[in-house]
Amino acid sequence: MLRYILAAATMAATMLPSVSFAEREATDTAKRELVSRTEVPGQNTRDYFKLFKPRKQLETTKISYSKAWLDQQPKATGDKHFKCLAEALYFEARGESVRGQFAVAEVILNRVESGRFPDSVCGVIKQGTGKKYQCQFTYTCDGRKEVIREKKAYERVAKVARAAIDGIAKELTEGATHYHTTAVRPSWARVYKETARIGVHIFYRHNYRTASN
Repeated sequence: MLRYILAAATMAATMLPSVSFAEREATDTAKRELVSRTEVPGQNTRDYFKLFKPRKQLETTKISYSKAWLDQQPKATGDKHFKCLAEALYFEARGESVRGQFAVAEVILNRVESGRFPDSVCGVIKQGTGKKYQCQFTYTCDGRKEVIREKKAYERVAKVARAAIDGIAKELTEGATHYHTTAVRPSWARVYKETARIGVHIFYRHNYRTASN
């Protein structure tokens, strides 16, 4: 019997170090996990507060209505509406001053917003196309093929189109939705309000009248 008691005591004595080691290992692991868990929320909190830091405001683009300014701008690209506007500026205003080109682009975009015309750039430009000389923009219904031969001029008006669509140009025409060259005098010019004269174009907007006046 004494032999069994001694054997049991010996076995317990040999196991105690390994149990102690296991306990220390478990304690160390728990400490490491605790440290890592307390670090993560701290990092996340810092990231969280970064969301509320005031963002650096983008510098306002300053436009100089000159060919030199346009030549400094990156090549203009965009969707089909950008292309429609660029083509309209090419055929309608490539010989106009840069300011005049921006003004023509403004008229087209004003029409998109007015509710009196189609609600897209391409829709506005192609309104009436297919009926000779009954369209809104003559180049789309004059029976002649639209060919862009002056690459440099197109690249410049494309940059005007991009800037106008992006809204970085200031208002030039006081909400005009119509224009004509100084070489003609259409009948509607007598009833619309003239808002600006830029280059060879005169700009107008509707007279919004109520029943009381």
